[in-house]
Amino acid sequence: MNSKIAKILSLASGLIGLIAIYFLVRIIMEGDDAVKESLELQNSLVSPFVSFARVILIITAIIAIVFSLWNLVRQPKLLKKTLISLAGLAVLLMISYAMASDAAVTNVSGNVIKDGEAGPVSKWVSTGIWYSMILGGIGLGFFLWDFVKSLVSTK
Repeated sequence: MNSKIAKILSLASGLIGLIAIYFLVRIIMEGDDAVKESLELQNSLVSPFVSFARVILIITAIIAIVFSLWNLVRQPKLLKKTLISLAGLAVLLMISYAMASDAAVTNVSGNVIKDGEAGPVSKWVSTGIWYSMILGGIGLGFFLWDFVKSLVSTK
């Protein structure tokens, strides 16, 4: 990495750390009970801290996405592999959607639970469960394959 960029990043992360420490020290100085009981203290201490953390999270996510996309654009082979992988995930999502049920969600006694009515929400929840199960099964399969391969391998 370029030493200029490394210095800038070090200074930026140090500044972010100092701001976070400032907020933390202010909250600690007031004490837990005082902050819990006083809405005014919450608005003056905790809310800015949460807003700062939210802004840092959003900026970090945007930077990560932009640099990832930039890297994909600069490397066509990597872009092709990524698009093939995303297409595979889309196929698994379609399979999960086809396997999903849109029936009402019931409890043990057969009563429909609150907000568990039949319909599109139930269908998508079921799709998410099937999608997780399929991906988990694939992951477990690769784990077992690697485990068996390492047992057989003499290296």
